[in-house]
Amino acid sequence: MKKQQFILVGSGVALFCLIYFFGRTIPPKKSPGAAAPVTSHSTELNINTILAASRRQLTPGQQAYLAQLETAVVRGDVKEQQIKVFHQLAAFWRDSAHMLIPYAYYTAEAAKLENSQKSLTFAAQFFLNGVRRQENHDLQRWMAIQAKELFEKALELDPKNDSLKVGLGSCYLFGNISDNPMQGISMIREVAERNPENMYAQYMLAMGGLVSGQLDKAIERLLIIAQHQPDNAEILLMLADAYEQKGDKPQAIKWYEASKKHIRDVNVIGEIDKRITQLKK
Repeated sequence: MKKQQFILVGSGVALFCLIYFFGRTIPPKKSPGAAAPVTSHSTELNINTILAASRRQLTPGQQAYLAQLETAVVRGDVKEQQIKVFHQLAAFWRDSAHMLIPYAYYTAEAAKLENSQKSLTFAAQFFLNGVRRQENHDLQRWMAIQAKELFEKALELDPKNDSLKVGLGSCYLFGNISDNPMQGISMIREVAERNPENMYAQYMLAMGGLVSGQLDKAIERLLIIAQHQPDNAEILLMLADAYEQKGDKPQAIKWYEASKKHIRDVNVIGEIDKRITQLKK
């Protein structure tokens, strides 16, 4: 069985286990001196390019309806009217076209006009979740930049909000938007050191350890979360996988067994039992 990089914060045990057992949870450890993927920013993505590519996948009827909505945005000279149309555009891309990047963009545009912490945070978090599962580096970077802008706007409204600070740091950590890879880690670590019980900060630091192949640091953070959330099957599975990657079979088996107590899906439990059996050989 192959494993796949973990996707979402709080995505739910069922989705997590599906990803876990049929994909990769922890990226392969980088060889010493290995450089991070480098993208060419001379032809950076922009929303016009993304929307044009998305429109080409629509039916003629959908294109006609979309054109009406886009015209309404241009003509709308009242902020409330523009907000309404942006939400209509977002709903179209989500419900009719089933394309989440245009949906996220128009949700973000509405949030910027509404200028509420709740709407800005929702749009920012949606982009950030997408960053972590996006394999196209140019698109990943574009999404991280959108999330960064939204988190910054939300922080202007609530400068002391630690969750927003962790979200902003995560944009740097996962989005390849800074030449200094420690910039995001430093922002998140500042929150974790000031408030060790901030599980969001601990989680993101753990993810940073997993992505960089620093398994001991990742395990340290995951153990803190497991202590506070002993019934979090997602975290227990991540701990088991991290120990397995490290080569510590007894600890891997221990945490696989612990995770089973909090999973109801018999198919997932069966996959965990198979993994345990393999480790015992």
